[in-house]
Amino acid sequence: MTRNRASLALLPTLSWKRSLAKDLLAWYRRHARDLPWRRTRDPYAIWVSEIMLQQTQVATVIPYFARFMARFPTVEALASAAENDVLRYWEGLGYYRRARQLHRAAAVIVDEHGGQFPRELTAVSTLPGVGRYTAGAITSIAFDVRTPILEANTVRLLSRLAAFAGDPASGAGRQFLWQLAEAILPPKNCRSFNQALMELGSLVCTPRNPKCETCPVAGQCASLIGGRQHEIPRLRPKTPSEAVREAAVVVWRKDRVLLRRRTPGERWAGLWDFMRFELSARRGTALVDELLEKVRAQSGLAIEPPEPITTLKHGVTRFRITLQCYAARSLGRGKLSAGEWKWVDPAELEDFPLSVTGRKLGRLIAASEPPA
Repeated sequence: MTRNRASLALLPTLSWKRSLAKDLLAWYRRHARDLPWRRTRDPYAIWVSEIMLQQTQVATVIPYFARFMARFPTVEALASAAENDVLRYWEGLGYYRRARQLHRAAAVIVDEHGGQFPRELTAVSTLPGVGRYTAGAITSIAFDVRTPILEANTVRLLSRLAAFAGDPASGAGRQFLWQLAEAILPPKNCRSFNQALMELGSLVCTPRNPKCETCPVAGQCASLIGGRQHEIPRLRPKTPSEAVREAAVVVWRKDRVLLRRRTPGERWAGLWDFMRFELSARRGTALVDELLEKVRAQSGLAIEPPEPITTLKHGVTRFRITLQCYAARSLGRGKLSAGEWKWVDPAELEDFPLSVTGRKLGRLIAASEPPA
């Protein structure tokens, strides 16, 4: 390798790059996982898989990808679908902004590109929800364009190969790693090369206890040679988690329950939900008063004192949430506040996109009787 003055890290020599590509591609031919999006060159399917794989494990994505592609087999089918339908098929994957951007981008492809997925990196990069990494992954995998990629697995792998001891999340770190990702690209077969980089980072060059003894490019790894594979890349300290108490209130009117569509800027924007808000009171009259007041503030409705149903625990980013769930009947007073609201038969809840906890609560009330 040769030294890069700007980054004070190492950039590869020609012989190093050739050796890396040869060993990496040979390993990939033998060890590549049989994943559904690798069985096609359809840029639409590859795009969907790349969006789903953002911040989500492969094993989780596989069944979602199959269902989504069966329901929306073409970009035209996705563009013409209702957002509710798209979110329903995304439900459970989390980070729902990805689904809404995917839906908007499909409309752009149909309206501005005649339904043909663009081949040019610049055009792909302008699609909603497509950043530099995703654009490079799609164009290289679908069209074998010589474009670099940089995501969590390759950040780790490239940092170790180059013994880059700086912060990979810093501006200088990202600049160097993008430069390295581009420098190591072979002149052809970038499709397999980029996938091999991601595969090696996922299966072998793992965050903890990397399997250096089975790594096909161990001889090119400066971190391993220097005995620093366990300290590179430098990790940022984890943000401590925060405990939060929230309430979800199912409001009944006769045999129907009230749903509210969450607005942009809220958690799970675009999904439907029961009334939900943070709690401060712990028990007794103060808790009941808080529930009544916050339901009225959010919906405009007056309700009977809520009855507890269940408690659900879940995590959202850095928050550990204890969700206390209640049911109450509407008193028939008040007018629904601004926003999208629906009174729904509990049997119809399966048709609405809900969060994971919303779905658990919905199925619980669908199997139960309204409060007396």
